[in-house]
Amino acid sequence: MHLQIPFHGSPFSLDSAGVAGFFGGDETLSAMGTVHLYRGRRWLGWYNSPGSYTVAKRYGQLANSRFWDGLFPGPNSEPAETFGLDGKAGPRYVASLSGTDMTTGHLGYLTIQMSKEVEDMAVQGKASTETLPASVTVVRVGEVMDMDEVGMMSTHHALLATIPITISIMTCFSCAVFADWYAFSLILLGIVSSGITCFVIGTARLHLRGPKTVTPGVPPGDGLLLTPRDVVVLIGSEKDVNVITKGQFSLTMHGKPEYRNVGLCSLLLLAQFLLQLLLIPQATLFGQMMFLASCAASWVYNSFLSSLESEKIQGDLLCKALQVEGRAIQKYCLHNRRSQAVFACSILSDGNETNEDFDAERMLSLFVPNKTRVWNLWRKKVAAQLKSTCQDKKFHVTAEEKEGLCEEHCRLLKTFLDDAELAFKAYYERVRYPRSIDNWEEKIV
Repeated sequence: MHLQIPFHGSPFSLDSAGVAGFFGGDETLSAMGTVHLYRGRRWLGWYNSPGSYTVAKRYGQLANSRFWDGLFPGPNSEPAETFGLDGKAGPRYVASLSGTDMTTGHLGYLTIQMSKEVEDMAVQGKASTETLPASVTVVRVGEVMDMDEVGMMSTHHALLATIPITISIMTCFSCAVFADWYAFSLILLGIVSSGITCFVIGTARLHLRGPKTVTPGVPPGDGLLLTPRDVVVLIGSEKDVNVITKGQFSLTMHGKPEYRNVGLCSLLLLAQFLLQLLLIPQATLFGQMMFLASCAASWVYNSFLSSLESEKIQGDLLCKALQVEGRAIQKYCLHNRRSQAVFACSILSDGNETNEDFDAERMLSLFVPNKTRVWNLWRKKVAAQLKSTCQDKKFHVTAEEKEGLCEEHCRLLKTFLDDAELAFKAYYERVRYPRSIDNWEEKIV
């Protein structure tokens, strides 16, 4: 008995260009970028995913030969950069003891993004002025044992792929039941091309690359990651801090440097796009609706994966590799830039007060580089206290030092030094000799 196709004879037909380009490929690209971050994700790409043309254009540029460059023109990026695991410019890093001053890369960028997600602890007080809040995040880097393999997230989110997979298979089966072979073949082509592409790309292995050895006798890698407003203080050995400042994620894929398998997958996705564009009008209205339903379900799942924020996942994986967990990362919110400078430099000076390589005045100038007489005197006074092992930080300005300063400048200097004194006190209460976090109170310090 031959079943009557639903909507048979309807004068209405879905426009071919509208069906083929109904959904964009940005969500698909973002979702495909998680294939190296979730365990088992490479086995769960068997659904009719939209945006095949965008994905083919993007990943086809990874294939490196004259043929592939002609078919998919554009720069031949490294795999890690292609999949969003590298390529972001990081903040400036300045070491407090070794004198290193450099621009970091993708891992430095991830560290700054990670610090923004940490809940801060307000350092309360009657500051002289309150500008935009300035935070200090302290990251105590643990010992990096193995950088060859980076752990992956659980399969929890990846298993949700069973929903679009089921819907794609059901719509494909429905088209076969009603003998709409055009729609059946196009949905099946979308399932196969997406599944193969996800599997081939997912065979790559994620690694954490960085200097594995350092020169014997090198000082600790303590230093600052600087941004226009916030700062991250890195505490740890030179070898471990180097992972953040000089390291990077890398992907090891088969077929280097041509990556022919990726090129063939991109060619398959491009063929899928062209066939769907040409043959969808030949399908019945029911078949077109089934095709659209499978694409819609896949788009919802891809959008869900996109919302998980790949950079945050990368940051979590980096923290696990560096053993930065729990109280190894703390964030403090201060009132202004000069209080931030004193607070951050106090952390770096702890245990290094008598170390001649610790240039306290230079570190302070990274925050407040102003060259006026008041600021120069302020940096000199604060630097002297940073180099002092005495815990009672008091400032005394002699009449000779005040000579030539007008009354307004003297008042301004006193205000700045009072803020520095409060910042020193906050450091001792919050960082060096912290009370139990449960008993911390927001009080005037």
